[in-house]
Amino acid sequence: MPATPALRRTLAALATLPLLALAACGYGSQAKENTEQAIAGAPKVDGLDSVKIGYFGNLTHATALVGRHEGLFQKELGGTTAQYSTFNAGPSEIEALNSGSIDIGWIGPSPAINGYIKSGGKNLRVISGSASGGVKLVVDPEKVKSLKDVKGKKIATPQLGNTQDVAFLNWISEQGWQVDAESGQGDVSVVRTDNKITPDAYKSGSIDGAWVPEPTASKLVAEGGKVLLDEADLWPDKKFVITNVIVSQSFLKEHPKAVEAVLRASVKANKWIDANPDKAKTAANAQLKADTGKPLPTDVLDPAWQSIQVTDDPLAATLNTEAQHAVKAGLLQQPDLTGIYDLAPLNKVLKAEGEPEVDDAGLGVK
Repeated sequence: MPATPALRRTLAALATLPLLALAACGYGSQAKENTEQAIAGAPKVDGLDSVKIGYFGNLTHATALVGRHEGLFQKELGGTTAQYSTFNAGPSEIEALNSGSIDIGWIGPSPAINGYIKSGGKNLRVISGSASGGVKLVVDPEKVKSLKDVKGKKIATPQLGNTQDVAFLNWISEQGWQVDAESGQGDVSVVRTDNKITPDAYKSGSIDGAWVPEPTASKLVAEGGKVLLDEADLWPDKKFVITNVIVSQSFLKEHPKAVEAVLRASVKANKWIDANPDKAKTAANAQLKADTGKPLPTDVLDPAWQSIQVTDDPLAATLNTEAQHAVKAGLLQQPDLTGIYDLAPLNKVLKAEGEPEVDDAGLGVK
């Protein structure tokens, strides 16, 4: 199971040690910015000239990819311009949110928890879910034929303390095996490897497998790897949070109608994705090409897309469980996550759309 971290040497270390170690699926830290055209003659939402939206060029951010490609955010914002920044790492997106460079962002659970803890609960709120699933243990079938064969092998995770890293450490612990969390040494060698280079590391034989998110998992399969375990199978109802929507607390307070407009677009995007999976897959890949310069090949895109579920529900209970796994691994001091969620705007939108409301698992604003 996953767990969302913040590296723990002490709370002071949390402030100085690596936000970069806490990216959800980190591929770097630079953001690309671009802007859409506001709808001529339409009123501005909350009187704003623009709303600045951030997301990753990654399939686990399908809601944002499709919502942007299909013009859903701009449609809901009307005369207010949708301005986008794409990120390669969670920490840089948190920094952008804190500095006001973005107002709302799609992000993984690890950097969301870390950002909330580091700010003393003052800089962000999780306001919606976005995606579940899309994480797999992929192995070299010649070297690893069963789960018990993972012992003694070299298995990659994206970064020390990131969501998948803690998930793998927790799974190792449940097998009764021992690994030092920080060094990665023990009954299994946990090799922290950037997702960009994990496929090459696999091809070279320097790792025997990897516990990674999509599309890296499907890239490994395309290189001859075998899915040994889908993390979804470890969770109740096979659901766990992989992407949430966050907002600056100041923006949420000052511009509630703009927040509702973005959430309306998000809900509509998810509904459209569910109703039109093939068209949505094509739209997401087209936006990936626009954002990164390179679309995913079909043999990677198709299986990766099938393993990700879009959802408005933030699956709050699983976020809390992920945090507890990080505490168990010794990578996170016991956090107080009360107040990390404010789902009132989302539930207002869901009610208007005729959809069921969602729950914050007791971690909402009091």
